[in-house]
Amino acid sequence: MAVKLRLRRMGKKKQPIYKIVVADSRSPRDGRFIEAIGLYNPLTNPHIVEVDEDRVQHWLENGAQPTLTVKSLLSKKGILLKRDLKKRGFAEDRVKTEIENWEKQREAKAGAKMTKRKKKETVDQESSSEPAVEKTEQTETPEQPSE
Repeated sequence: MAVKLRLRRMGKKKQPIYKIVVADSRSPRDGRFIEAIGLYNPLTNPHIVEVDEDRVQHWLENGAQPTLTVKSLLSKKGILLKRDLKKRGFAEDRVKTEIENWEKQREAKAGAKMTKRKKKETVDQESSSEPAVEKTEQTETPEQPSE
């Protein structure tokens, strides 16, 4: 049986909420599943991703394959990095320090992105508040002699 970690759509029309589930690859998208291991809400800003890390690790160790979207969500949470470090044989304390360093880098990157965005917004506001002066080119027309 091919088992996948994938999204199961919930919610209302135009308001999706997804459960992260473990399901047989042959079952329909919103059909039967083995276990619900998380939740993903793309409508909030920032997106909410709640995952039971222990169960994800359990299913990944037992051969479940995440879909591309779920893999992306797990990467953003740091779960796949943690799994990779454990597979390489690092000690538990070193894994924790690596995860903390990764989180700090991620926070710094997000902070830099926000400051860049705010700076761009202020520049755009300043340029829009200045009066737009259009330069019209005056072409010289040769004067015709009057006869």
